[in-house]
Amino acid sequence: MSSFLEHPRLLPQTVEKRLFQLDLAATALSASSLIVVPTGLGKTVIALMVLLARMDKGRILFLAPTKPLVEQHAVFLQRVLKDRDLVSMMTGESPPENRIESWGKSSIVVSTPQVIENDLLSRRIDLKDVSLVIFDEAHRAVGGYAYVYIADRYHREAKSPLVLGITASPGSQSEKIAEICTNLHIEKIQTRTENDPDVAPFVHEREIEWVKLTVPKELLLIRSAIEEVLRSRIDDLNLLGISPVRIDAKSTKKELLGLQATLMSSAKSKANKSTFAAISLMAEILKLHHAVELAETQGPDALARYFQRLEGEALSRSGSKASRRIMQDPGFLRVVDALHSLKVEHPKPAAVKRILQEQIAMKPESRIMVFTNYRDTATSLLKFLKEAPAIRAVRFVGQSSRENDEGLSQKKQAEILQKFRAGDFNVLIATSVGEEGIDIPATDLVIFYEPVPSEIRSIQRKGRTGRARAGRVVVLMAKGTRDEAYHWISDRKEKTMNRQIRGLSGQDQESLQKELSPRQLLITDAGIAEKDESDQQKEQNEAEEPGKMPAKIFVDFREREMAKLLESLGLEVTVKNLGVGDYVVSDRVAIERKTAQDFVASIIDPQRNLFRQIADLARTYDRPVLILEGRDLYTTQMSAGSIRGAMISVAVDYGVPIIPTEDRDETAAVIALLARREMREGHEPKVHGHKTARTLKEQQEYLISAISSVGPTVAKNLLKHFGSVEKIMTATLEELQEVELVGPKIAQRIRELVGGDYKG
Repeated sequence: MSSFLEHPRLLPQTVEKRLFQLDLAATALSASSLIVVPTGLGKTVIALMVLLARMDKGRILFLAPTKPLVEQHAVFLQRVLKDRDLVSMMTGESPPENRIESWGKSSIVVSTPQVIENDLLSRRIDLKDVSLVIFDEAHRAVGGYAYVYIADRYHREAKSPLVLGITASPGSQSEKIAEICTNLHIEKIQTRTENDPDVAPFVHEREIEWVKLTVPKELLLIRSAIEEVLRSRIDDLNLLGISPVRIDAKSTKKELLGLQATLMSSAKSKANKSTFAAISLMAEILKLHHAVELAETQGPDALARYFQRLEGEALSRSGSKASRRIMQDPGFLRVVDALHSLKVEHPKPAAVKRILQEQIAMKPESRIMVFTNYRDTATSLLKFLKEAPAIRAVRFVGQSSRENDEGLSQKKQAEILQKFRAGDFNVLIATSVGEEGIDIPATDLVIFYEPVPSEIRSIQRKGRTGRARAGRVVVLMAKGTRDEAYHWISDRKEKTMNRQIRGLSGQDQESLQKELSPRQLLITDAGIAEKDESDQQKEQNEAEEPGKMPAKIFVDFREREMAKLLESLGLEVTVKNLGVGDYVVSDRVAIERKTAQDFVASIIDPQRNLFRQIADLARTYDRPVLILEGRDLYTTQMSAGSIRGAMISVAVDYGVPIIPTEDRDETAAVIALLARREMREGHEPKVHGHKTARTLKEQQEYLISAISSVGPTVAKNLLKHFGSVEKIMTATLEELQEVELVGPKIAQRIRELVGGDYKG
């Protein structure tokens, strides 16, 4: 017989009680904790137990990475609590004034982290009275993700901070686990696996099977032809002698991305033509590497869609130079022709169709999820399954849109999930957006269209089934391709992760510190920090003069990452939409920040218009400043004379001094020094001024240049030839091609935009 949680704030008999959850919750109340539990075993219930115990101490902040997850948690809390008004939900769709009101009146706030980060930076809210922060999908707390900033602010501001991180898969690398713990100020790690005696009774059977498929030799020949082009680019890169390591056609994507990052870093400190040639070749190599993967693991349709995008980028004046060079390669053009005449298909779509039909015939009420890495595959598969009887499939992808591929808003995502739960759709074809945390208890079958080399993603995918009842996982694998390598990589990482977490679970602070790298993690009585106490005190002394308030600064919302860096240097930062400048440090000093590449681009781009920005800055503030960041100023195609001329104009014609900096950290140091200097002299930051409005001529050029493949020069040619925007829009294909630089493809793009049906 089931027993239920009892609490004065809970509705009776709504939440089933499991002893292992109570045990984990008790530990989480004693110290900030990372709880690692397999998907489907009630991580949200553990969070509920902890938040009920902390509600009397202050507000609860419950964070989840996506709006569907936020809605899921909010609905759950409102369903089980006696007073549903205690809970409010905050997402980016909520206006700031509504969020301020919700924050003020709610005991439990469920939100996406980006919203909380923005509201903290904008000084709309603070975390002083928050008694608990719950980080769902805590493995995201790495790098510059919003969880990291929120946890840091919480640790600094809250009177009695307590953190609960919950995840099914923190990763297999001890450095990654250490980073998560450091960033969230975790003191203890607790875990349970499906094999633990107190967990096993609640685990439903999950059958995993592998379906090995043979790729047609005609498709493998196309793969080989792409690899031939790829090898030529790799040879060119290796011959430059710039790369610290030699690569070959078998190098993994991770290795290639690592090399690209190394080259980019090298360009910042030691810019030369060879380095930038290597970066350019790396861009081509990555695109060709992706094409090889599509050919062998996804099939002709996904590959053809990718080639279409490469062609679009090559034709666009603002598009990728790497795409342009690839599309001009004779060997690659032969591949494109061969793909057009290909008569065979990849075996995976037919295998998916067969598996789906068998499952639905055996169990008509089934709910099935098909995971694929690529949107193009999701689109192709949906089209392939359209005519199959009994299969009611829908595509589930992220929000971002691109040409001929519209994303799904968070509202639309929520609607699709609801229809899937209700049975209007019985097959959900999802990309990675469907991997994390979606509560669909009745999913009977999960199909991996391809293995993934990530233990986190593999665990998340498998966790979509076997939650409320027995489930099945089928993984498709193309023989002799990287599918096989990805399977073994994921399997090894998953086993390593389980060993790592099991070894760390339940240890005290001292033991945990020894297990995790001291360079990454240092646990003290005050929590966890990356630096020792003397380093922290030194930075604090440098940041603020004793007895004085920190210097204040306004930062434009587009400079959020710099805002966080400035805040870490001891400044009181307020992020807001600035009409003029990127930073306002006083009533007289405002700063425009340009990286070297931004500076050059804004000279020639009428939409960015360097001189209008500088003119606005000089007109509005008595002491305007331009910070020019980076050493790669003369590595673009623009002549050195033109660049120097622009700098002279900024300094002499507009009277704006230029301060050069090496990198982002030096830029932050200069801004902080300026802010403190102004504060000492009694100048408080004050925002004023507005951008100069575009002239009619500039607006017309902007409107036409926004058309795909039409840049500023072509836009001016069109306007000069036809005399007005209206006449351009009504011109025929033939009339458009009379204009200099307008060929058949650009003319066709304009006609498609003007005459095509809207499919919103």
